[in-house]
Amino acid sequence: QVQLVESGGGLVQAGGSLRLSCAASGSIFSINAMGWYRQAPGNQREFVAGDTSGGSTNYAPSVKGRFTISRDNAKNTVYLQMNSLKPEDTAVYYCNAEVVRYNRATYNYWGQGTQVTVSS
Repeated sequence: QVQLVESGGGLVQAGGSLRLSCAASGSIFSINAMGWYRQAPGNQREFVAGDTSGGSTNYAPSVKGRFTISRDNAKNTVYLQMNSLKPEDTAVYYCNAEVVRYNRATYNYWGQGTQVTVSS
């Protein structure tokens, strides 16, 4: 089995910063893409940022220039540095990983989510 554990959420004032972390553990041969999604109350889950195993990154237009995704492949960990936070960034943030397990099959996993609240 594979687990994704997120940390780093919390309450911050508008204009502030937070850094989210997501560590993958378990039966992992390798990890392809890792990314972050978010879901605000009443909204669908939306893509925030992604990082492929080759180091290519992409961002939702709403966060580009403010958020930075990075990975530590040795630790199977992905980070999301969030700067210049806005109240509309308030959401539960979920980590996602495309994991190749030792049977060489690829699976998609989600973390449990971490709450980010930005006050105005």
